[in-house]
Amino acid sequence: MMEAAEMSELLEMKEATIAYLDRSGGLERLVRDCEAFRDSQHSEAIYRLCVCVDPLEMLEVDARLGDWLLHRPLEATAIFQSVCFLAIKTLSLIKKIHTKNQVNVVLRLVHLPPLPGYSLDLREFPRWYGPMRPFLVEGLVIAMTRVTKYTQGARFLCTKATCPCSTGFHHIRVHAPGATESATVRSDFTCKLCSSPLREDVKSRVLGDKQLVEVIHASAVDVLGVGPPCPLRYQAVTLFLRDELCNTMKIGRLYRVVGSPAHVHQWPHVTWSIEANSIQPWVPEGCGAVGSGNFQALVAATACSPWRFSAIVSNTFGSPVVPPGLFNTLKLCLLLSLVQTEGGDSHPFRHLDVLALTNDSLIIDRLMTYSLGFASRGIRHQATRDIVASLSEDEHGAGTANIHGGDALLANSGILLLGDLATYRKDKMDALRSALETRTATVFIPGKKYGEDAGQQLSFPIRCNFWALSDVATATRKFPRGDSSVLGSVEKGLVPAHIVEAFSLVIQCHSDRFLHPLTAHTLRRVVPPREPLLAACDQFTAQDYLELVAAARGLRVELSPQAEKMVHGYYAASRRVRSALSVAALRLLVSVAEAHCKLSLRTRVLQEDAVVAVLLCEASLTLKHGKMQHHHPPPNMHGAVCLNAVAGASALVLPPDALFPCALRDAESLHRRDVALQQLQQQLLQFVCSSSLGTEE
Repeated sequence: MMEAAEMSELLEMKEATIAYLDRSGGLERLVRDCEAFRDSQHSEAIYRLCVCVDPLEMLEVDARLGDWLLHRPLEATAIFQSVCFLAIKTLSLIKKIHTKNQVNVVLRLVHLPPLPGYSLDLREFPRWYGPMRPFLVEGLVIAMTRVTKYTQGARFLCTKATCPCSTGFHHIRVHAPGATESATVRSDFTCKLCSSPLREDVKSRVLGDKQLVEVIHASAVDVLGVGPPCPLRYQAVTLFLRDELCNTMKIGRLYRVVGSPAHVHQWPHVTWSIEANSIQPWVPEGCGAVGSGNFQALVAATACSPWRFSAIVSNTFGSPVVPPGLFNTLKLCLLLSLVQTEGGDSHPFRHLDVLALTNDSLIIDRLMTYSLGFASRGIRHQATRDIVASLSEDEHGAGTANIHGGDALLANSGILLLGDLATYRKDKMDALRSALETRTATVFIPGKKYGEDAGQQLSFPIRCNFWALSDVATATRKFPRGDSSVLGSVEKGLVPAHIVEAFSLVIQCHSDRFLHPLTAHTLRRVVPPREPLLAACDQFTAQDYLELVAAARGLRVELSPQAEKMVHGYYAASRRVRSALSVAALRLLVSVAEAHCKLSLRTRVLQEDAVVAVLLCEASLTLKHGKMQHHHPPPNMHGAVCLNAVAGASALVLPPDALFPCALRDAESLHRRDVALQQLQQQLLQFVCSSSLGTEE
């Protein structure tokens, strides 16, 4: 009676499986997948088929089968195997298939029920001898191996000639989740009929791809940032990726993984790992809009000018570290770099690096460290860590190299703070230069050291912005004078010229140490000013800026025709004066203009945003190449822009602090700044138009 009841239950679940495959389109996909095996010359002992399954939909079709899928996955796979074999034989999809053992079915779970019992928190060190069923894991990829081979399945024959199992496909072994290579291929298997030893039919072995990936809890990267010391200890978990899942994960990115925990026994060690079943990119929920009423009121109050909102935000940013009004251009660049860290596979990442040349490295380092806390992912590089990547031997018996992501890869979609570049050795400066110029992390894996005949070179994209500073007042010289000398008159400290050239924006930040700005700022914080810029300015908190940066980062913007004309016209005009200007300068102009539009909480890039981009890029070019001889503007033309007649330097001659020509103390000072920027805008338009006319002539 028990056997009859079990057979009846299995029959009902097979019928439910057929109903689900027909309802979800699985039968149509099965027919398409079998077309690849219809070739008369294609004959294999094992046929691997992937079936995508939605557990929630399966529970609606049959609750028992859905429960098996979630809690008894091996038995659920056996039911799908029987149904797929029946469909193949009934529809004559593969003529050379003989037994059910030849069908290797892999169930890909789309997702799991959103219940606590189906998720694992990597912070809780979940290594126990529990049931082998699928769980959901969220984590950050910190290391991976290159793709190697493993045995998907093997055919064994009985060594006794009179045994029926000496021919045919009676003994087929396929890989099971969590199993090692020795569980599939070994020399001590015996026949299930006569108990004679089995030998492998080597020609029938089917190989697949395998890759090992180390993931860690997403909050573990905060330890590398600027937060307070963390008493927790994070440990990575190894994922086994097989076949079509290989190369779907990238170092530094977040993923949701459905997989089955398993204990891999490799005497004398036992390793807890996860066999990945399905992988999806994971983007944590962020702030969609500015929740602060202060900034909302500021947007409404500054709607009369496209420049005022970003000016006030930059002026008051970093007030716990530096007084308002100090280093406004640098603070604006830091904010622009912060909001320009959003990008995915469908949206290209806009790089916006910042290098500050200063005579007071302590204050600038504090300001950058404070600003790093507003990044979606901020990492402060330490001398003991690698910038790009490092290699080590795999510890799971794969016999290959394990590639550990450096800080540049781990800071994906975020900021990497390098600190003072004068403290870096030559090898790190070379690695930094390569990362800045190519935006890729290149790793060479020597073949002989890691069990391969030839070496292999792998490249990983770098998707982060770099922040750094150079102390121009340092007395010691780490580099020879010929390496650190500049083309113009601006002192760059100990940083080689080619490193400075690789940064997007270079800002000069000089302060008078004898005025003790930090002390004066502390006193001003005790005594409130008489007339603030706006009533809300006194109430801007760090949380307000966090919401502002998060909201601006998620905006999708588009160039207006006026902004596009300004950017492309300026680039074409500058190429006439500076022939060495590369296409990267055009991408930088677009990136800065889009960032200023985002910071202003707009979705359409205006011509005024392009003006800010031109002014910042021109200031950077002046610092990189120095000021050359030029025509002086008329004394009555404030903020005039003049054409530079010498190639190789900045194409324009701008007044000092063009973006912040005056201190922002009240509404009148904001108006004077708008007037100065409007004059610069008209001069830039004249420069673009005159250059285009000269080209036509």
